[in-house]
Amino acid sequence: MKFLSSEWIKAAGDDLLAVRELMNNPELTNLAAFHAQQCVEKSFKSVLEEKDSENPRIHGLIRLYELAGVYFDIKADLDMLKTLDQLYIDSRYPGITGLLPEGKPTTDEALSYYKFAEKVYSSIKDYLMSLE
Repeated sequence: MKFLSSEWIKAAGDDLLAVRELMNNPELTNLAAFHAQQCVEKSFKSVLEEKDSENPRIHGLIRLYELAGVYFDIKADLDMLKTLDQLYIDSRYPGITGLLPEGKPTTDEALSYYKFAEKVYSSIKDYLMSLE
């Protein structure tokens, strides 16, 4: 694995650890959601870095999923990617209604974000390790 790819996947792993620490605290579910989005984003970017692809300075998970999918066949729930994209923006800039139309994510929602991010991260890490 290339050095920069390994740095991206390590950073994604750090975000996953942050989600694990934050997800059960109802006051911090917005931060857990933010770090789940970051884990998935950095995981996708690790694939792009490994393949010497253009690694765009974007945060949109759907687009990064499409770009990384050229090199790695990963199946991801598009609805979850859209939700995490929404949470990424809104958790940084809180509004009147909270982070989603329904308000701040619940701890159950934070757990689902964690499980999703963990699945993406693990799949991509395994893929990168298989290239060595």
